[in-house]
Amino acid sequence: MGDFLVRSLEGSTIFTIAALGELIGQRSGILNVGIEGVMLFGATFGFIAAQTTGSYLIGFIVAILIGGLLGFLHGFFSITLGGDQVVSGMGIWILGFGLTTYIGNAYTGPLGLPRISPIFGVSPFFWIGIILVAIVWFWLSKTSLGLQIRSVGENPSVAEVSGVNVSKTRYLCVTVSGMLMGFAGAVYALDYNPVWNYNFLMGWGFIALALVFFSMWNPWILLGGSLLFGTLWQVSLNPQLVLPGVLSRYIWRTVPFAITLGVLLMMSTKWFKTKWGAAKPEALGEPYIKA
Repeated sequence: MGDFLVRSLEGSTIFTIAALGELIGQRSGILNVGIEGVMLFGATFGFIAAQTTGSYLIGFIVAILIGGLLGFLHGFFSITLGGDQVVSGMGIWILGFGLTTYIGNAYTGPLGLPRISPIFGVSPFFWIGIILVAIVWFWLSKTSLGLQIRSVGENPSVAEVSGVNVSKTRYLCVTVSGMLMGFAGAVYALDYNPVWNYNFLMGWGFIALALVFFSMWNPWILLGGSLLFGTLWQVSLNPQLVLPGVLSRYIWRTVPFAITLGVLLMMSTKWFKTKWGAAKPEALGEPYIKA
């Protein structure tokens, strides 16, 4: 049971970091549904870099850089070209699925490096995840830059008139967003499950996307949701440890995705939009064309 709890916490870390990246982007008004694609790129290139050089540090740096590059690319299509943000995000996901399968195929198998030492019995990235939650909350809620980001996500026209550079602010957010997503992918591939295989994330990016909506764009609620989904994922892998003999493990594997679908459906209801719609950035997904 102790190992079950540790693995649940470590799994929740990946959801937390990836969803934090998406939350930052959405707060500025940019939606990226291609989280899974960015994570796949970060995981694959980070895995290859770490295995080739024998350095975890280089692996994580490569993953963060490739994630930031993809975030910037999404920003170019969404901000500069004013394209459909959903289409751009889906393109990144499809590209990530196909290209990482081709590039990473030669590296299929275990990482082959010593495991990263835990801190207080848990992966150090769990503690890093909590620190990142605190930093993002403080950044968005207590700083002038955070106020600019939130204003750009709510009403970019008013923000521009007030002297805020909407494009620069959004580019900053989508780049940082991509870096966190790439980092989350690397945490999965280098620490949580250091064995490369094609499409090994199995939908974790889409769960992270749902978590942002589930959290009402609040980093602390997001952390709680990540802990919940991390536990549910671990239950789906080892249901016999918690509920022995209750349903097939194949049915349990569908539970995290069923809840994710339920959250997204609830978000689309009139009741939710009426009661909680104020939490959603008003300009989310809407391109801004400077007059």
